Amino acid sequence: MKVVGLTGGIGSGKTTVAGFFRELGIPVYIADEAGKRLMNTSSEIKQAITELFGEESYNGNSPNRKFIASRVFNDKAQLEKLNKIIHPAVEADFKGWLSAQLADYVIYEAAILFETGSYKECDLNILVTAPQTLRIDRLQKRDNSSREEIKQRMNNQWSDAKKSELADFIIKNEELQQTRLQVEHIHGEILKAGKNY
Repeated sequence: MKVVGLTGGIGSGKTTVAGFFRELGIPVYIADEAGKRLMNTSSEIKQAITELFGEESYNGNSPNRKFIASRVFNDKAQLEKLNKIIHPAVEADFKGWLSAQLADYVIYEAAILFETGSYKECDLNILVTAPQTLRIDRLQKRDNSSREEIKQRMNNQWSDAKKSELADFIIKNEELQQTRLQVEHIHGEILKAGKNY
C-alpha cells in the first residue's frame, strides 16, 4: 500500500487538505496528534522527557505543554532532542495503524516531514503552501498568537522553496474550492500511478 506524505508550514492548511482526502475515502494519519497522544500514554516517553527537561515537564501523567514549548522554542538542539524521543514512537505507532488499513493509499500528515527525513519513508509527498500573510492571519485567529511568536515558529521550519524541491505535488491553499479541486486531481494521479506499478 502506498504511503503519501502530506506537509506544509504552520498555518498553510494541512489539516484542511487532510480533511478533503478523508472525504474521498482515504485514511489519514496525523503524526502531531499521535505524538500528543503518545506523550500522554507512553511511560517511556514521559520518562525520557522528564530526564531531558526535569520534573516540571509533566503534571501527573499530562505533559506540561507550555513548559516544554518554552524549553524548545529558541533552542534547536533541545528541539532536536525532543523530536528524537517522540518521532521513533510515532513511527512505530504509524506502522501498527498502517497494517490495519485497506485503501489504495494512505496519507501520513506531519508538520516537519522533510526536516526529519520521514519523507524518505513515503512513496510520494505533497506540500501545502499559502502566502505568509494569509498563514499569519489564520494562526492569529486560531491560536491568539502574536505575529512575533508566529514568525519565530515559522523560522523553526524549512522554507517552502526548500520543501518544494522534495515534493511530488504542491497544493496552493488560498481558496477552499480551488484547494478541493487540487486534492481531487492529485487523488486521481495517485490512483493512476498505482495502476502503472
